[in-house]
Amino acid sequence: MNFTLHIWRQKNINIAGDFVTYKIDDIDEDTSFLEMLDQLNEQLIANDEDCIVFDYDCREGICGACSLVINGYPHGDKKATTTCQLYMRDYKHQTELWVEPFRAKSFPVIKDLTVDRSSFDSIIQSGGYISVHTGAAPDANAVLVDKPSADEAFNSATCIGCGACVAVCPNASATLYVAAKITHLSLLPQGKIEEKARAQKMLNQMQSEGFGSCSNHRHCERVCPKGITVSNISKMNQVLAWS
Repeated sequence: MNFTLHIWRQKNINIAGDFVTYKIDDIDEDTSFLEMLDQLNEQLIANDEDCIVFDYDCREGICGACSLVINGYPHGDKKATTTCQLYMRDYKHQTELWVEPFRAKSFPVIKDLTVDRSSFDSIIQSGGYISVHTGAAPDANAVLVDKPSADEAFNSATCIGCGACVAVCPNASATLYVAAKITHLSLLPQGKIEEKARAQKMLNQMQSEGFGSCSNHRHCERVCPKGITVSNISKMNQVLAWS
């Protein structure tokens, strides 16, 4: 398979970037998207050119590092899939690809396709944890959690913090990310004690980091690789509404 790649190149946040076109040929259909970029980098290095910088880690769809927008879709247009889970056979009918980083003021470009998502870390540090004392592990595990709540908490906890919800949102809102973290903890007995204060702190930090507000476009739900639903936002709003 042969591809024409238009890839965003940018040296740093202070220098304007632009798309650069590359050709890559003889790609096996079972090659993953990131492996294809690896092969392109090998070509660039062989030609004494600067390789393309992009994020990855586990390559198993659980770390949230692979933050690429492919033909306008964060993580590509395949539902419930991270970039590292894409294969070039998924693009056999799209041989011209535009690859760029996640776009948001709160995700400044470090270089090329890599962005700084430390703003997410700041949101978690503001309140995304349980600070009440739960005792040693046996004591904490002795607190019973009903099955429906446990299942729902787990579904919210599957958020990998990749930022695709921010990248696709017209307002660059991180509301789905924040709501998933809040819902996960609020459904557990240990997390209920400070749930409203936690939600307020995390939302305030989200705003101070420059993220926009939710306006119910629901694009975030569509591109989330883990299927986090906007019902988490409804639950977060209920927590905030309670006195």
